[in-house]
Amino acid sequence: MSKNKENNKVKDTKEEIEGLGEEQVKNTDKEVDEVKEPTAEELLAQEKDRFLRLFAEFENYKKRTTKERIELYTTANRELMTVMLPVLDDFDRGLAEIKKGKDSELYKGMKLINEKFRSTLQQKGLKKMQVKEGEVFNADIHQAITQIPAPKKKLIGKIIDTVEQGYMLGDVIIRYPKVVVGK
Repeated sequence: MSKNKENNKVKDTKEEIEGLGEEQVKNTDKEVDEVKEPTAEELLAQEKDRFLRLFAEFENYKKRTTKERIELYTTANRELMTVMLPVLDDFDRGLAEIKKGKDSELYKGMKLINEKFRSTLQQKGLKKMQVKEGEVFNADIHQAITQIPAPKKKLIGKIIDTVEQGYMLGDVIIRYPKVVVGK
């Protein structure tokens, strides 16, 4: 029974298609004739629009690649500077110990090398963050290592000591200053 139903449906569909024949074809031909070709002005406007879009896309591409190139350069500098920061810390500790000794010429020579090294890094955009005792602690730019009882009432919530210097590369903090805060 199911085969008979399927055969009947196929026959009905064939009859419908054959019945639509000539009249449908005439209507379709009329619709095709009614579609008009675009004028020269319309073609020109379409091409102009396409050109402007392509030009804007190219300008965006240039801006994006320039920005990526600058970020790559900055990132490369950041990695190098981050690696050099412990060397700067060692220089500071070494100079402090040499200063305690009796050899002033050695101290002058090491200080000269330290200053030259720092000035070279500063030319590449490295800046030492200035943190002063009594400055208000700001979690956005300082890293608190510990809190100790404040020696004076006015130092509560403020920086008492700097354990490790912070540095910036351009406008970005690459190492936060580590500080002790009074409670």
